[in-house]
Amino acid sequence: MPNSFTSYWKLHKVSILLALLCSAFYFVFAYQLERTDFIKLLTLFAGAFFICFKLIQFEKWNFKFLLIVGIFFRLIFLYAEPNLSQDYYRFIWDGELVSHFINPFLQVPNTLIDQADLVIPNAKELHNGMGGLSARHFSNYPPLNQLLFGVSAYLGGSSILGVTIIMRIMVIGADLGILYFGRKLLKNINQSPHLIFWYFINPLVIIELTGNLHFEGVMLFFFVWALYLLSVRKWEWAAVVYACSIAVKLVPLLFLPLFITYFRSKKILGFYGIIGAVSLFLFLPFYASEFINNYSQTIGLWFSNFEFNAGLWNVVKQIGIQLDAKPWELIKTYGKVTPVLTIIIVLLFTFLRKNEKLPVLITSMLWVLTIYYFMSATVHPWYVIFLLVLTAFTKYRYAIIWSAAIVLSYYAYSLTEFKESLWLLAIEYMAVFAFLIYELIAYRNKT
Repeated sequence: MPNSFTSYWKLHKVSILLALLCSAFYFVFAYQLERTDFIKLLTLFAGAFFICFKLIQFEKWNFKFLLIVGIFFRLIFLYAEPNLSQDYYRFIWDGELVSHFINPFLQVPNTLIDQADLVIPNAKELHNGMGGLSARHFSNYPPLNQLLFGVSAYLGGSSILGVTIIMRIMVIGADLGILYFGRKLLKNINQSPHLIFWYFINPLVIIELTGNLHFEGVMLFFFVWALYLLSVRKWEWAAVVYACSIAVKLVPLLFLPLFITYFRSKKILGFYGIIGAVSLFLFLPFYASEFINNYSQTIGLWFSNFEFNAGLWNVVKQIGIQLDAKPWELIKTYGKVTPVLTIIIVLLFTFLRKNEKLPVLITSMLWVLTIYYFMSATVHPWYVIFLLVLTAFTKYRYAIIWSAAIVLSYYAYSLTEFKESLWLLAIEYMAVFAFLIYELIAYRNKT
């Protein structure tokens, strides 16, 4: 045993030391970082990302090493309260409502907080923590996500930290599922299985999902599982699992038309039918006469009211300002145009691209979502994680660059008045566009 340990140390000494250094970075990030300290945040993130790159470079064929490292990095955050996002307060609020059989889609927190018989533990702390924006709007989290919130609230008891720990365990479990099915899918489409580690040990994934408790990872677990089932021709079960992905986050809805040219047979009716039936089954417990209006109203706000880390929208806004347009009116118009353009883009990729093969289908998904994010007025850092997963199954890698550069968007939180730096956003998007153009030219030349 001592000899084997010594030889392992000699072979992997650099990687082990890098992993320990990265663990220290994550500890500081989890327990000693304020969101307003942008320089510290940027330094820690950049250091962790560099180490992620070196670990994959040195150990990409060492599955056990990267698995253990990825799990250990996540466990460092186990007892930490999220420090880059306050969304978890709303997750817990909704979870407490669900655990007490109260429909979270029918009343906004600002109304509920004034009720004398409100049964939510830590109600005032949760209400204050979620912020005024969330507190005055209806919940926008789909039913399966709400169920997971409810289970977390029930198991976590009356402690906010207890609930966050349960949620964190769920998110870590989902990441392990992505690793498992992602490797199997990569093998099935003749790609190197180590590519999934660009997701599993990526600092953006660890910080935003495990650290800040965003449930994109749970959505992606079902999504990758569904793609794997398609790769082994179990399309009926793939439809069930895909519906679960939609019921956690709505983003996979965007890709549904692409399956028309993937199946090219009557199977598409069965595929859509199963997704529709499972989705209806999951939404049914939350249905009420006000549900559709409340939910669609909240979803609509993301297109016409909010803006953060935008690409094309910032260009349009600056041009509009030069022409004396009012930004708050312009974004409403922009928000009406964006969904129409998105539908057109999805249809173009559906009918002008041969999506019969799964790798081509996934590449179409990647382009659709990329263009949608480029046009969107709101691109939170954790949104890019979906692109990161999709790129693992294609020949493109620009989402990895974006997963590193998007940390620049957090500069806005370092200022009391919350103001974005257009220069930093320009650097972020220029880095992504430059690498994307490089890849397009390189692969066209190879072809």
